Amino acid sequence: MKEDWNRWRLALWIAAAALALGGALTRSGENGLWFALALAAVAVAAALYTGFRGQVAGDAPANTVSSGDLSTLPVLSRGVFEQLPDPVMLLDGNGRALFANLAMRQVIGTQDIERKHVSALLRTPVILEAIENTARTGNPESLEFSVRVPVEHFYEAYVARANFGGGLVVVVLHDVTAAKRAEQMRADFVANASHELRTPLAAVSGFIDTLRGHARDDAEAREKFLGIMSVEAGRMRRLIEDLLSLTRIELNEHVRPRDVIKLEDVVRDATSALAPLAEVDNMKVEIAHAADLPPVRGERDELIQLFQNLIHNAIKYGRDKGTVRVSFGTTPSPGGRNADAFVFAAVHDDGEGIPADAIPRLTERFYRVDVKRSRERGGTGLGLAIVKHILNRHRGRLQIESQPGEGSTFTVFLPAASDTAPSAVTEVL
Repeated sequence: MKEDWNRWRLALWIAAAALALGGALTRSGENGLWFALALAAVAVAAALYTGFRGQVAGDAPANTVSSGDLSTLPVLSRGVFEQLPDPVMLLDGNGRALFANLAMRQVIGTQDIERKHVSALLRTPVILEAIENTARTGNPESLEFSVRVPVEHFYEAYVARANFGGGLVVVVLHDVTAAKRAEQMRADFVANASHELRTPLAAVSGFIDTLRGHARDDAEAREKFLGIMSVEAGRMRRLIEDLLSLTRIELNEHVRPRDVIKLEDVVRDATSALAPLAEVDNMKVEIAHAADLPPVRGERDELIQLFQNLIHNAIKYGRDKGTVRVSFGTTPSPGGRNADAFVFAAVHDDGEGIPADAIPRLTERFYRVDVKRSRERGGTGLGLAIVKHILNRHRGRLQIESQPGEGSTFTVFLPAASDTAPSAVTEVL
């Protein structure tokens, strides 16, 4: 009875300390890593009593339980660990894995971890060194490291040793990839945006100085310079509008749309708004009518903006007096990755095509294949970046295909809201 009470008292003290630490760090603005650490400590504390309570008189004391006993955690403790969003791994004093939650198994890429040495699971030297140092000295360590395959991820790691449980070592990871990428995107964005705004501002400032100086009384030069200034001011206005639009889209990117809409109606609305531009360029737009095309879940205004960008690009870069064609269909999944139904809309132009090495970069902010032509046609370099972020919010996908001299096809895949299939009939607008 006394042994049970001692174990309960130890467990409660650890749980209270862990929760106090988690609360203090949360109030001080620390990220979710520390909250996960607090929950992990609570789970370890519970395991000390519920998992090892079955020891009989004469067994090792509760604070010196052998590694073999730790290899089978009780169901309750495993359940707590499995629910933690951050990867957690428990190691014995020799560095062999006793347990890893689902998030950790996804990081290391295997389900079979128990009794394997940590060096066979986490192959990053800096974290292996931290685990070895903590196991030897008992001093906790925190560090940052990256995993480059299959996709680069950045992690914060925290390693601590519990002086009970035979020297149990706890490893907790926190994925900071989004923060790292956002930091890099901000740096790139500031550099690119300042460059894009600097050029038209310099042009406008230069013409203003000229008009104030020797061209003050030159009516012909004044009209010419004012026309150029109007073009440059319009370019800055479009750039600022696209920047604001991109910011609004990114703010809601994590929220999935709930509305059910018809994709064909969206495309027709987008095309109607571009009819004057198509007429000026002597371009024709053909939209295929898809009977019984499944609806999709989406934000109507954002999808209209998406297709306006794609169709406008097709008009700008298509062959003179050419045709832009939009077709629809369904597929089990873009790339066959899962069994979900997807609806697609393909925008095809008959222009010069896109070099193969440029295709992977098309959705980067401010990237242009032909900078001079893009600026002449009023492009800001943000249109396809907006398309990408709208699709991210809609859990969709963009596929780009192009053959030099034969045109390009931009296909948008969106999750279907039903499972009916289309039949296509072409209609010319």
